[in-house]
Amino acid sequence: MNNQLELYQQVILEHNRKPKNFGKLDSATHRAEGFNPICGDHFWVALQLNAEGRVEGIAFEGSGCAISKASASMMTEAVKGKTQADALTLCAQFQLLVKGEPKEGTSLGKLEVFSNIWKYPARVKCAGLAWHALQGAFAKTAVVSTETEEEAVTEKGPQS
Repeated sequence: MNNQLELYQQVILEHNRKPKNFGKLDSATHRAEGFNPICGDHFWVALQLNAEGRVEGIAFEGSGCAISKASASMMTEAVKGKTQADALTLCAQFQLLVKGEPKEGTSLGKLEVFSNIWKYPARVKCAGLAWHALQGAFAKTAVVSTETEEEAVTEKGPQS
């Protein structure tokens, strides 16, 4: 097994067993629910923006596979302290990374363990679910789904 695959497995398993920022955030100013109807992964993302528009607090709840839970955990760590604009830029960069289309010259640090997930198309939506919910929270959209044409935020919720 190569080192990158071993690192990927270690990181995913660790964040799945002990997810960071998992639980309620009572002081949330923004919330959204994310749903992947294909596999049933279901998360709620809550964040608190301070007066300067920085992510002061962030948490997630719900259930999903190891990949979606690890991605949500790592997302909360990556966006804490960032401005809304910087967090949304990171969302876009992460979505490109997991689709196998990373923006040249962009380094996502620890999130790069997901760089080969594009080889498993069904898992791309698992990795991106919490990120879609984060975008929905910023947009104050109550429910987002991974099943729209461009995987964009919807206001209608999960599509049947």
